[in-house]
Amino acid sequence: MQPPLAVITGASSGIGRAIAHKLAHEGYNLALCARRQERLETLSTELQAQGSTVLTQAVDLRDEAQILNFFQAIEQHFPTVDVLINSAGLGHQESLMTGSTEAWREMLDVNILALCICTREAIQRMKTSEHPGGRGHIVHISSMSGHRIPIAVAGLYSATKFAVRSLTEILRRELRTDGSAIRISSISPGIVETEFAEKYSKSAEQAAATYAQHPMLQADDIANAVTYLLNQPSHLEVHDILLRPTQQQS
Repeated sequence: MQPPLAVITGASSGIGRAIAHKLAHEGYNLALCARRQERLETLSTELQAQGSTVLTQAVDLRDEAQILNFFQAIEQHFPTVDVLINSAGLGHQESLMTGSTEAWREMLDVNILALCICTREAIQRMKTSEHPGGRGHIVHISSMSGHRIPIAVAGLYSATKFAVRSLTEILRRELRTDGSAIRISSISPGIVETEFAEKYSKSAEQAAATYAQHPMLQADDIANAVTYLLNQPSHLEVHDILLRPTQQQS
């Protein structure tokens, strides 16, 4: 029997990379995408050493054609998709009063539109002759920023995560209406020590100061939450997991 396949976006670093390693350890085959091909190649070598069959492809999630090409490649190599982890996401510290339209558009394209496109394409490949309504699990890696406004200058980033929260529930209802056995969950972390803070603030010093406040979540913490979701019995759907560093106030 062929191992289940997990598709992971944003797999080349941070949370996505940790999830890939965790699922390889759990016995999954993997289809991974990210922008940085060289990092994907390094990751693929590591995962294959754990016994996983791995497909990698450089994808700019702002480009629908590249996303569709990735899923076509998956279809050529694997009979079905069992799990989709929408891990890719980004933020820019751009206020609604003075922010860059280009930065806003990138957050909308990656955090919302690409997530929707990947979800649609995965669902079509979760459907089989044995399970015409589909069977599998979709996990959105969201954020605590989708549950409260974290700072005064949360800008469009927080709004995109509120959208992911809404999209999770909308999809759940669509799947139930369709009679599908596909489960949908999201994970909403607080501050995770990854490359995110430096990219968000455009400052290595500010990122270091943020992470030095107290012990932060690690990417492996999120990967462990993913395996918790996937290992639940089929009659149980965990809707959202909220994770914070113990000492994070907001």
